[in-house]
Amino acid sequence: MNFDHINAYINTLVPERPSVLQTMEAYAEEMHFPIIGPACGYLCYQIARMIGARSIFEMGSGYGYSTAWFARAVMENGGGKVHHVVWDENLSKDAHQHLEALGYSSFIEYHMAEAIETLSKTPGPFDLIFNDIDKECYPDSLPMIREKLRPGGVLIVDNLLWHGQVLDANDNDPTTQGVRELTRLLTTDPDWVSSLIPIRDGMLVAFRC
Repeated sequence: MNFDHINAYINTLVPERPSVLQTMEAYAEEMHFPIIGPACGYLCYQIARMIGARSIFEMGSGYGYSTAWFARAVMENGGGKVHHVVWDENLSKDAHQHLEALGYSSFIEYHMAEAIETLSKTPGPFDLIFNDIDKECYPDSLPMIREKLRPGGVLIVDNLLWHGQVLDANDNDPTTQGVRELTRLLTTDPDWVSSLIPIRDGMLVAFRC
């Protein structure tokens, strides 16, 4: 069975999105920009709603697509804050525009900086942390995530199938190694209850005990 066909089918199960989100999805497809996509976005929203998240920190937020899903959850959970973090000024500006158009501006705090350092300087604890930074930095991010995520909180990490490269024993690229090592750390540490969900490029969901 074709994995792309499965993902396409899963995306059809996601309820219709606002036009702004659909525009962001179309742009990502046209420009080959790596957003998490509808199914993963909806999963992030669902998890945030399930745990009643009101304080969310995104490590790597792009132009605000994943932020929009988290902001919707925070709004429906009664209010709170989503921290949007990117290095790039243009991405930050685009995110401002998209999230304002969606009506989520009051729930967003914007940071244009390196994600791990920003997390270290931002008062916690957080109910949910989303990690989508440079993959070679994944293992180094975990100690700070552990420090800032509350017990009972949830960590979501994107790209842990890494386009199937994690299955290639001859692939020793630092990005692939980073993905493998974070996966090992989260699935072998008894302080985390972790599952790798094989939708899109693999999304790991970890509960902090």
